[in-house]
Amino acid sequence: MPRWKVNLAVLWFGNFMVTAGMTMITPFLSLYLQQDLGVAGAREIGVWAGFIFAANFVTSFFFQPLWGKLSERYGRKMMLLRSGFGMSAVMVLMGFAAAPWQLLLLRGLNGVISGYTPAAVSLVSATTPKEKMGFAMGTLQSGATAGTILGPLIGGLMADTFGFRPIFYITGSLLFLASALSWLMVKEKFDREAAANRPQVGMLRGFGELIRVPQLPALFTVTFLIQFAMLSPMTLIPLYVQRLHGTTDDLAFWSGFVGSVTGFSNMFSAPLLGRLSDRIGSVRILIVSLIGAGLLFIPQAFVGSVPQLLVCRFLLGCFVGGLIPTVNSLIRRHTPEGRDSRAFGFNGSFLALGNMVGPVVGGALSGLIGIEGLFLVSAAFLLAASAWTYRTLYRPARETGR
Repeated sequence: MPRWKVNLAVLWFGNFMVTAGMTMITPFLSLYLQQDLGVAGAREIGVWAGFIFAANFVTSFFFQPLWGKLSERYGRKMMLLRSGFGMSAVMVLMGFAAAPWQLLLLRGLNGVISGYTPAAVSLVSATTPKEKMGFAMGTLQSGATAGTILGPLIGGLMADTFGFRPIFYITGSLLFLASALSWLMVKEKFDREAAANRPQVGMLRGFGELIRVPQLPALFTVTFLIQFAMLSPMTLIPLYVQRLHGTTDDLAFWSGFVGSVTGFSNMFSAPLLGRLSDRIGSVRILIVSLIGAGLLFIPQAFVGSVPQLLVCRFLLGCFVGGLIPTVNSLIRRHTPEGRDSRAFGFNGSFLALGNMVGPVVGGALSGLIGIEGLFLVSAAFLLAASAWTYRTLYRPARETGR
């Protein structure tokens, strides 16, 4: 098997384990706070759960560019292992938390040392042939999507079987296994002596150099808009399903089904759209995916039943599979040589920012416009992103004949 395929297969598994581990606690976080950490009262539990869940994204937003900079000095694989082994240790420590503030600090620490996915993206992009880049990015993204889908399901099943604390020990062990496989099987050609002799610049100056490349600010903005649009209505979907379903029978099942069906179609469409982007161009796939996803948010505001919502969400996932992978592919194409790790680090910050701001703004706006309005807002953001992409990426490339 070619080296780039070995790297891709191992990092697909690592990506799956990291995202699954980060989402396994979602189904039982409130119960863990109540039953094991002694938090009482629905309001207090809700406040702690919100802060603990968000802590990972807040610290990740600030530290991703730092790890991107250091990967240029010490190598992508080194940052991959730092993140993987570090997160496995922090995950185990979460199982020993005796108070909610300890869990909050550990989630924040997890965000500080996170960065496995950006490092994996950077490493795959550096070792994959250019003509296979779209396929590789799509396949790698499908691993993260699979972890996001199956993480809460696995976490819920393990909570019923083993209790809450053992889940952290099991997850930490699996993260350790994924990191060990990455250490043993992933190969990277990295010249440390040349990297040490390369002029080093600070993060702010480095960011300034990157945004002078006209395509990169557009891609960072598109990453933020994608995450914002996808996550702003997400927390309210169970209530929307309850209203459409009209009864409490099987409500949990239908809510979970609606929440996961987008991920399932995304998981299968990402490699296919990636392969197609290798043939017809990443920018075209990105624009079509943004338009398709934007248009499919609109009927979700007007559905009259859960099956109709399921169809819309499934089709939405088919287009979502072409978003982040093509953005990553385009970042690699337009980033100056030797600065791709830093570019992926900054893009990770914009992704984390969308993860933070989307649910907060969505919750604030829902009281004014309802979840139906949030679907329309998401549609507007994605359609605006498609116009922005056409103006800043597609039209200049066509005019220059590239």
